[in-house]
This record gives sequence, C-alpha cells and structure tokens, in this order.
Amino acid sequence: MTACVVTITFTTLGACDIIRFRRRRHMQISSRFTIALHILTCIDTFKDDYKITSDFLAESVNVNPVVIRRLLQQLKAAGLVNVKRGSGGAEIARPLEEITMLDVYRAVDSVDGEGLFHFHENPNPNCPVGRNIHNVLDGRLNKIQDAMEEEMKKTTIADIVKDTQKCISKQ
Repeated sequence: MTACVVTITFTTLGACDIIRFRRRRHMQISSRFTIALHILTCIDTFKDDYKITSDFLAESVNVNPVVIRRLLQQLKAAGLVNVKRGSGGAEIARPLEEITMLDVYRAVDSVDGEGLFHFHENPNPNCPVGRNIHNVLDGRLNKIQDAMEEEMKKTTIADIVKDTQKCISKQ
C-alpha cells in the first residue's frame, strides 16, 4: 500500500518537483567542496606566476566568477585564505600542511543541514518499521559520517598540491 501511495504521489508531481525529489533522495556532498579544493590548489600552484583573481580561478574551475567569489568569502571567514578587495587577488592564509580536507569541507558548508545524511522527518509511527527506523539507523549513519570526517583529517592541501604537481609533471 505504501508503494502505491508513493507511486501515485510521484506521478502527480511536476518535472521540477521530480528533480527535487531525486536530489533529496540521493544526498551528495555539494560541489562547493571540490571547487574549494580546486581553488586552494590553483592559488598555491600559480601564486608565483599570476595574480590570483576570481576571474582567473573561474577559468580553471570553469564556473562563473560569482561562484568563486562566494567560496572565497567562505574560505576567508574560516581563516583559510586572504582576499584583497578589487582585483588584488587571493592567497592562502596558513601553511598548506595545516589545512585539511575537513577544514575545507566545514568552511564551505558542503552538506546542507544537520549532516551528510538527511533522514526523512516523518516515518509512519503506526508502522513497526517507521516507528523504529530512526533508532536503528541514526547511530550507524553518524558513525559513517564520523569515519568520513576522520579520513578527511588525514589529507592536507599540501598532499593535494603535491599530487597535482605530480600529475602536471607527467603531461
């Protein structure tokens, strides 16, 4: 019966609602995270040869400079970059070895809301599964997120820059 209700509800949604439904159903870490890592890698890679502006970074990332400016502001608020107003450019504020992937992840709000996994808010309390699913999954999902964050702590921007340089040198 629940599958029928879902099917009926799903088929009555418009195309935009279906896209939103799919996005909520398959939570992903926002692309802000990978773009921010790209930005930091570019800043360090090109710091001696170019003025690092949002336009310059946008060319490498292949996004609108507005996206870059927003992320730079978030990175600046987290103390990861310094940004000079106008076309002054950006620079990394701390040693690369002291900035972890987790720092960047947290700086750019990579996951909306309370964490990596967004649990549906209203499981049916009249259903034995619905009544208990939070108790069964909450701890496990928190452990998964904690493990991911622990792994992110192990990789620094220095590691990413070093590996990027290796790739560049092979080309």
